[in-house]
Amino acid sequence: MTSRFTELVVDCHDPQRLADFWCGVLDFTVLDRTADKVEIGSWEPTVTAVRAGQMPPTLLFIRVPERKTVKNRLHLDVSPIDATTDEEVARLLALGATLVDPGRSPDRTWTVMADPEGNEFDVLRTLATTTPDTTGAGTK
Repeated sequence: MTSRFTELVVDCHDPQRLADFWCGVLDFTVLDRTADKVEIGSWEPTVTAVRAGQMPPTLLFIRVPERKTVKNRLHLDVSPIDATTDEEVARLLALGATLVDPGRSPDRTWTVMADPEGNEFDVLRTLATTTPDTTGAGTK
């Protein structure tokens, strides 16, 4: 017997706002929407596909009454695929992210950001093949 990782659930105050933000970050689309939840993903999950093998999980934003008050115990890491790390940080700031900690010291090469509700996430090194990463960033 086994299970599959199918969704990552994010409690939030405004599911649509966070879904819009993360769709912009990850180039995901909205898969399902109600008044209190929005699910986004890179593919349309089906029982057959999930049973066949591990697929990328969807993100599910669910409305809760309380706001975030402490640091995340779980966070996302993202890596730009067609820009430098600095260019991606600038793009995410324009989408509504905030800079928490620029990092990039000899022992830490990622940038800590927060989404519009304050959930921390990291921007790692670029994976672009034609654009050199001018940040000197390495792996996390």
